Amino acid sequence: MKRWMILIAALLIVAVPFVLAACGDDADEGAGGATSPTPEPAQPDIVDTAIAAGSFTTLTAALDAAGLVDTLKGEGPFTVFAPTDDAFAALPEGTVDALLEDPQGDLTQILTYHVVPGKVMSTDLSDGMTAATVQGAELTFTIKDGAVYVNDAMVTTADIETANGVIHIIDSVLLPPAE
Repeated sequence: MKRWMILIAALLIVAVPFVLAACGDDADEGAGGATSPTPEPAQPDIVDTAIAAGSFTTLTAALDAAGLVDTLKGEGPFTVFAPTDDAFAALPEGTVDALLEDPQGDLTQILTYHVVPGKVMSTDLSDGMTAATVQGAELTFTIKDGAVYVNDAMVTTADIETANGVIHIIDSVLLPPAE
């Protein structure tokens, strides 16, 4: 008799969780008893993320003028080192206007120097590491006193993930080396 009691208790311990799971709350069920998962909102791409942030109006205007918006809305992945409006404002007076007058020249070279193909997260970086940009020249990363630098620009916010890559906010505009 004791053996039967142990066997029945073991069966109940195994079976009860399955029975309870099958008797879940019907409030979430649609027609036919099937549950429908709530769709995740679509994550914005690099350009839409920059626009929504509100502190990249100069960058997004420059991308538009250079015809690079569609590229950065593309599949990617891309890593963008994004200078803020304050970073562009720190350039010598008239620089941004002059660049916007010839968007296919220096402006495109400067903008593509801020983009690395692939998704490079801050945890992928190491001191002295280099990465080739879309422009062709390399960026050099330095880590000192807990801060990450891209060339001479400090990363102020890292790892803003987007649907097609990642954005790292930097405090100055990167200029490609002279040819």
